[in-house]
Amino acid sequence: MNRILKPFVFLVAAIYFLVDAVFLTLARPIARRLADLWIFDRLRTWIVSLRPYPTLALFIVPVLILEPVKPVAAYLTTTGHIVGGLTLLLVGELLKLVLIERLFSISRDKLMSIAAFAWCYDKLYQAREWAESFRVWQLARRLSLFARYSVRTYVIALKTPSQKQQHLSWQRR
Repeated sequence: MNRILKPFVFLVAAIYFLVDAVFLTLARPIARRLADLWIFDRLRTWIVSLRPYPTLALFIVPVLILEPVKPVAAYLTTTGHIVGGLTLLLVGELLKLVLIERLFSISRDKLMSIAAFAWCYDKLYQAREWAESFRVWQLARRLSLFARYSVRTYVIALKTPSQKQQHLSWQRR
């Protein structure tokens, strides 16, 4: 049973982490831009002033608010509103990741002062390193980096007009 189940679990984990990596690729630049806005200075100051346990409790807020987006997106998708459902899912997940990533980056040291949190974080980090040691993970990571590079190249190509397009537009004048 272990032989049969192990490749399936690795495949599901690889797909999950690949999707998560894509979402994080999108979420991190958004989070950095939001962090630089002056509007969030007061919120950042308030979060920094919190003690460790209230800061940990603050992580529940984005999850409670944005987790119901998944069933609503699933409902929209199954009722024929595929684009709306997928858009809602994408925006909800990105927003949740951005908020949680910002909260963690602001309060990482404070959270690590909680022994149980530090222990769980350490175990999660060890599990991540263990999973990353497998060839399947390394292949998924390479594919993820290749996909990210391809998307970035495509976006850059869309932003800057190519020489051929400029040449054609010049000839039509």
